[in-house]
Amino acid sequence: MPTFTKFPPYDAGVSAGTVALVVIDDAIPMWDLYELGIATAVFGVAHTDLADPWYELRLCGVRQGVASSQPGFVLDAPYGLDELTKVDTVIVPAVPEECLHGERDLPAELIDALRRAAAAGARMVSLCNGAFALAAAGLLDGRPATAHWAHTRALAERYPQVRVDATVLYVDDGEVLTSAGLSGGLDLCLHLVRRDLGAHVANQLARRLVVPAHRPGGQAQFVEQALPVTDDGIAPVLQWAAENLHQPLTVDDLAARAGMSARTFHRHLQAATGTSPMRWLLHQRLARAQELLESTYLPIDQISERSGLGTANNLRHHFAQHVGVSPTAYRRTFPAGDKDPA
Repeated sequence: MPTFTKFPPYDAGVSAGTVALVVIDDAIPMWDLYELGIATAVFGVAHTDLADPWYELRLCGVRQGVASSQPGFVLDAPYGLDELTKVDTVIVPAVPEECLHGERDLPAELIDALRRAAAAGARMVSLCNGAFALAAAGLLDGRPATAHWAHTRALAERYPQVRVDATVLYVDDGEVLTSAGLSGGLDLCLHLVRRDLGAHVANQLARRLVVPAHRPGGQAQFVEQALPVTDDGIAPVLQWAAENLHQPLTVDDLAARAGMSARTFHRHLQAATGTSPMRWLLHQRLARAQELLESTYLPIDQISERSGLGTANNLRHHFAQHVGVSPTAYRRTFPAGDKDPA
């Protein structure tokens, strides 16, 4: 192991906890390897200079034994699903893509094992789309939860009893915790360490992994904004509006361009996008501001003007409210060496 700076170890007295990491499939997708890797880096590597003893990680396969991934990695899952009732924490990484929309059912033995583990008192955790497995087991009923933002709508539609939040990096609902995709899973793993062993240990582990101990904002800052697809004649108007956000657009302006009354236009846009014209405009302006922050070195006041948000203070206000971070913090999140200086 590498040599690290020594810190006074946290005296847990007993093991920091046993953690079962579930391997769902014999053929592991590349994204699942990442989530398996980050959970292993946090719980499976004995950071005993930070807390002694550390966690005990057990790799548990739906089919006990060897599992392989698409790029050719091989994992040994020496434990079966019966182990889930014997540990303190169960972590379910992303499920296979075809399980998200009902094209394939998750293994019945996995769902049963998750229910039994929760009944036995295990803390239940999902990374990314592992939330679909917890939801299928009924463990998210009536609870707030999240997943990768690209699949939160599917999660909400398939499991309407789950209170899905697509904007956060992770949700801590006591003994059931869920996270957004990829790096959001690392955020949640560090949060678990913070809960179990304290902020000092979690902060030092984050430094060791060269990641922030706690990231500001939520996954709203990573969501792609897209124009709606519609056949009722307002799509050209919305496209024109998106190209002219620097102008002081009003609902009357857009309705007139569509050849409709403001009330009729409001009804058509609500049906097409699920939101009001002014809220749609605000979201487009914020998306434009995000694009400019990512691709240029323009000052904040010019970005606010070009996106139609007026003053820099107005941009900061809406960014904090809807994106969860300041424009400056957002720009730091998406650095680019080849930004357009103008």
